[in-house]
Amino acid sequence: MLNMKKATGCVDDTSTRDISEVVLSGSQLASSVFSLGTVAVLPFYTLMVLAPNAELTKKSVESSIPYVVLGLLYAYLLYLSWTPETLRMIFASKYLLPELPGIAKMFSSEMTLASAWIHLLVVDLFAARQVFHDGLENQIETRHSVSFCLLFCPIGILTHCITKALTRRSRNA
Repeated sequence: MLNMKKATGCVDDTSTRDISEVVLSGSQLASSVFSLGTVAVLPFYTLMVLAPNAELTKKSVESSIPYVVLGLLYAYLLYLSWTPETLRMIFASKYLLPELPGIAKMFSSEMTLASAWIHLLVVDLFAARQVFHDGLENQIETRHSVSFCLLFCPIGILTHCITKALTRRSRNA
């Protein structure tokens, strides 16, 4: 069994503890990162929806910090979850194209699933930011579209396109 020294640096047997007391298991880490990532994007969505014209919102949405932090978290999870078998699962066909059974097998790992969730959160927030900026630039309501981007990003983009077209049409009438 692996043991670690306590932070005090003592080396006698009574001052050591099992490494499992310090390090989260893979499942605990995946669960923690999943929750952390979810909570991390909520302030940005909240500001875009509840205070779209506030200076704080505009400064927050311009920041690259959430993308850097979540990007690093995503890279770390990929490092933990990917194995030599991962690429073989993804590109199992003779044409080297992804196939659904291989992707399903890959996502049966909680760590891989957590990394995919972080990936979705980053891409969805980026899309919501684009919708938000486009709405400000063209004076179009985006609260509903930004809200959809949180969990149903393609629908958020679609509703923004529809809203933009309807707004242009009503302005030209």
